[in-house]
Amino acid sequence: MAIHAEAFPVASPSGFDGILKEDVRFATGPGDSPGDAVNGWFDRLMLHSGIQTPPSVWLMLCLLAGVTTGGTIFVFSEHLLATAAGFIIGPVVPITIAMVKRSKRQTQIMEQLPGMAEALARVARTGRNIAYSFRAVAADTPSPLGDELRLVVRRTEMGMDLGNAVHDLTDRTGVTTLTMFSSAVGVHQDTGGDLIQVLERLATAVRDRLHFVNRLRAATVASRLGAMLMLIVPPLVVLFFTLSRENYIEDLVGSFWGRLSLGVAITLQIVGGLIVFRILRRSARF
Repeated sequence: MAIHAEAFPVASPSGFDGILKEDVRFATGPGDSPGDAVNGWFDRLMLHSGIQTPPSVWLMLCLLAGVTTGGTIFVFSEHLLATAAGFIIGPVVPITIAMVKRSKRQTQIMEQLPGMAEALARVARTGRNIAYSFRAVAADTPSPLGDELRLVVRRTEMGMDLGNAVHDLTDRTGVTTLTMFSSAVGVHQDTGGDLIQVLERLATAVRDRLHFVNRLRAATVASRLGAMLMLIVPPLVVLFFTLSRENYIEDLVGSFWGRLSLGVAITLQIVGGLIVFRILRRSARF
């Protein structure tokens, strides 16, 4: 049975403090509780986005964005409800930036994967073993995929076999298509086989998948923009009336039907946003 290095973490000696990069994670359990699930989602977001800033610093940036947004709104309007909304909306900006960087990085990795697989097949066709071929291809592959491959090479130089070294490529990038690549390399390490043919077929399959995803996005661009517009317009309308009319929110929540309609609107907005983002995320998944 193969032994994975992730199952046996090695504690950093005190003499290496300040040299080794700490693996900062907020999730501490299997993710059964809501809090741990949110922490795990944030850990994966930071890992997949490729942001080199420590997650704790990025979390402080979210807090700073909330304080800045809420404070700015309070200075200009002195409206407590609008200020509270600013405190809530502000942290969304850094999270959105991280999500955009994650999507861009995953797209780049997906586009680099066919060329990398074909290059690995060409080097292997010259008679070199898989370890040497992988090192040669990793050195020539640009970021962001090249960074992940070079990390695999460093692991092999420390004594880990190649199959285990590529085991968590999918977990580190969030690109599920890399599962096929890591499985092909792992099977070749264990049982052998025609790796060159497998890599060439993998490159063809990834290109076909990219073509399908691009056609799907082109066909659904109007629907996706319409869904995003429906999510953005209502908060902007409420913010506009809150800033332009005095006591707008007080008048709205001053009656039972006003409070009921506001609560229903907020609930439906949150539920609709979760559904839309889930659909968009699944349609764009690699």
